[in-house]
Amino acid sequence: MSISEKDLLDLKDQISEAKVKVSELTGQNQILMRQLKETWNCETIEQAEEKLEELSKRKSHLEKKIMKASEELEERLKDDEEDE
Repeated sequence: MSISEKDLLDLKDQISEAKVKVSELTGQNQILMRQLKETWNCETIEQAEEKLEELSKRKSHLEKKIMKASEELEERLKDDEEDE
């Protein structure tokens, strides 16, 4: 089986396009990793996932505290209205 010159040129073009795409994606990855480091002080994706887990837990904890405080406030307001 022989490959025609046209097929070889097509493959060469596809390889060139793939190299450009890899270069673009590598650049984007470097930018995102730099941003991750600057914003969240994470060097790796694993560290970012750990940070996300930590922040999610903190968020959940704060939401519970807010809900509890809100319920207590509503109860106080209800009691104050009944006292009037």
